[in-house]
Amino acid sequence: MLVSQAPRPTDRASVRNGRLKEISPSLRNAAPHFLPLAVFPLLAGAALYGGWWTLGPFAFLFVNSFDAASGLEERNMDPDRHPDAGLFWYKLSAWIWAALWPAALAFALWQIFVSGHLATWEAAVVVAGIAGNATSVFTVGHEFIHRRAVWERRIGEFLLASVSYPLYATEHVYIHHSLVCTPGDPESVPRGVSFWRFLSKNLPLSVMRCWRFERQRLARRRLPAWHYTNAFWRYAVETAAWYALAWWLGGTWGILILGMLGCSVVFQIRVSDYVQHYGLRRVRLPGGRFERVQRHHTWSAAYRLSNWLYYNGQRHPDHHAASNRRYPLLQHCGDDLSPQLPATYGVMNGLALFPERWFRTMDPLLDEARARFYPEIQDWSAYDSPVFAARPAAFDAIAEILGSAPALAEWINRAPELLDSLETWEFKDLDLPPGFGPDPDYERIARRGLARLYWTRELGVRAMAEQLAEAPTQDAEEAVEVAREWGNGKVFQLAVHAMRGNLTPTEAGAAAGRVAEAALANVLSAVWQDFRERRSPEPGSGICAIVFGKLASGEALLGGQLEVQFIFEGGAPDYYERLCRRFRTALRSLSRDNLWLAALARDWAPHPLRPLADFVGKRGSGVPVAELRRLLQARSVFAEGTPGLAERFEAARRDLLGRSAVRDALLVEPLRPAATAPEPGLLSHREMPGGGEDVTRAARFLQLKHSSEFPDLLASDAPDVFRAAGGRGLLPEAGAERLAEAAVLWKTLGSILQVVGESAFEAERATDEVKAVVARAAGEDDFGALTGRIRRVAARVASDLQAIDPRLGATLLASTAGLRSEAVSESGELHRSGLSE
Repeated sequence: MLVSQAPRPTDRASVRNGRLKEISPSLRNAAPHFLPLAVFPLLAGAALYGGWWTLGPFAFLFVNSFDAASGLEERNMDPDRHPDAGLFWYKLSAWIWAALWPAALAFALWQIFVSGHLATWEAAVVVAGIAGNATSVFTVGHEFIHRRAVWERRIGEFLLASVSYPLYATEHVYIHHSLVCTPGDPESVPRGVSFWRFLSKNLPLSVMRCWRFERQRLARRRLPAWHYTNAFWRYAVETAAWYALAWWLGGTWGILILGMLGCSVVFQIRVSDYVQHYGLRRVRLPGGRFERVQRHHTWSAAYRLSNWLYYNGQRHPDHHAASNRRYPLLQHCGDDLSPQLPATYGVMNGLALFPERWFRTMDPLLDEARARFYPEIQDWSAYDSPVFAARPAAFDAIAEILGSAPALAEWINRAPELLDSLETWEFKDLDLPPGFGPDPDYERIARRGLARLYWTRELGVRAMAEQLAEAPTQDAEEAVEVAREWGNGKVFQLAVHAMRGNLTPTEAGAAAGRVAEAALANVLSAVWQDFRERRSPEPGSGICAIVFGKLASGEALLGGQLEVQFIFEGGAPDYYERLCRRFRTALRSLSRDNLWLAALARDWAPHPLRPLADFVGKRGSGVPVAELRRLLQARSVFAEGTPGLAERFEAARRDLLGRSAVRDALLVEPLRPAATAPEPGLLSHREMPGGGEDVTRAARFLQLKHSSEFPDLLASDAPDVFRAAGGRGLLPEAGAERLAEAAVLWKTLGSILQVVGESAFEAERATDEVKAVVARAAGEDDFGALTGRIRRVAARVASDLQAIDPRLGATLLASTAGLRSEAVSESGELHRSGLSE
């Protein structure tokens, strides 16, 4: 993604170049801006006479329907030629409005509560008319809070206090204007966020940021946050004055009506904020700063009547370019300078309440605006992402992950705090910044060496357990939270290392397995400690947890499926049954929002609790075949109670799997019919002939057939099994190494596809960045080369499996005959590998 930009014509002259005609300040030209004052006689008539008069103020609510007839106002007044002193008539209109509004509001409340001549329905209609036209309070108040004169700013605050929102003076001037169209601005909405979602988060966030601003402003002066110069005190007094008036006139009902009026106006302010900047983003520059605010960061409209009634409020782009300009000097910006709305602000504010229609209308216009003003940027996904709003400083990492690893992108959008793990010394010391070495190759090798040394040698399970032990927890529930957060951060780092090529996916997967072991042990130990405080175990008893499958063999980088069984020794089974129920609850809680562990269903349960005696000395007849098959990939991750329980289980497992009765039960496994075998490819790397499942089956076959003679074959990792078999003379060394390399390749592809999003990955639609990540992880420079390598390795596996047992290779040889012929024609390497028949 490009983040630099070419210079753009945004100076005052360029704005004037697009105008049709220049106008000068005069009473005649200012007269249309006195139209907003007409609402006050209508409000007075409604409050005095009731009846049909109450409908008068609503005339202003339908003014948008006349905008098309009034046409566009594209004329500009030159700010350089017409100083502030010559704008008396324009200023007078706003001053009169500011003077009449407090009187009109107090008069209406007096007529409703004190005079008592209005019926209930008439009073309700009058209040609705006031609320409908109170948008002008926001418009005029906004005009005044931007003035240099203190007395004008205080008038603006007092007007905003009448609708319970003087805080807008701080929020708008000091926060919105400096941070507009960046994640730091609560009022700037990213693409795809509906108004209702924006509204639910906006007000609390705005209040917090205003308070933070005032606290920092006072801190710079060495003053406490509650100093009397804190603007919050002034806002509180101004608002309290209005509510005191409402209480004096109408008691509780007066306060309720003034509160409802405030809610109505704040709602309208929020809709307007949403519309004015929807989807527009300031580009982040290479140094980390955002580009300066420009006119194309606001939506513009040029409808004449609305600009008369709302003091040129639709010339918002120029207001952000020169915030201190009075409204008559605001410049019209054509579509060469600012994106244009298809209707007035008022119409678009109404449309924003219907998200589907809003997105259907605005998103195409947003795409056009981005293409016009930022033709160099092709991908805006990072700017539009929720994680950017939460962690703007991590933009570079966000853009990289969104472009290269869609599965990780989903996670950081859901849990932005994962990015914090990339800011720790642990990650930064390994992922060195560009430019530290003489050339890129040197830097790549150094990063890879550091990451590999740390994750494969320095940070073992014991060191991880020590890190977890440093976090203070008081019970199992807190231990679950700590283990989840700690494990998520570690595995996220591993996934980013794999994405960047600092670690191979198999190295990252093995390290993730150690992370899982440490986290599971920490949680189970905390549950054990809680449980034993309530009921002490019997002397000489103990329990251990055995995990199976990919978590045991280190093949699960992200979202490993948890298969676990608890083995006990001594003590009453009922005691351990109750303990296992606690384990089950803790593990289900641990799996929620977990990056390294797949979510466990509500009805999930571990495999049945078993005594160690069920495995010791058995010949296999008392153990189900499915359980025996699981034991081929099994590892203890937790043990408490009697010392050496995990070691005794491991010895029993190896002894059991080495017995002839077990081998007879497991050696013969169904072979895949050739007709149903999937075509070789990246996504079918496990199921295809010669793929991951066939390699795993072959490793299991070797384990079962020879483990009684060579216990080292019971390693849980398939590449280690093949290399051990080659070293023992059970396979030709060259064939054993080829099978080990195939097993590593299939594991690598499985792990990296988890990072880029296996379920949604389509090679034809994948971006070049995603393809590069997958190819680099497999040791290839080109994605096309990886595709050819997959086919060649699959064909080679079929031939090498013949050397293990004819039953394993027969079907595969038939399935891959055409594939092997194609591979042979592509490369003579296959002849040297012994593939020719």
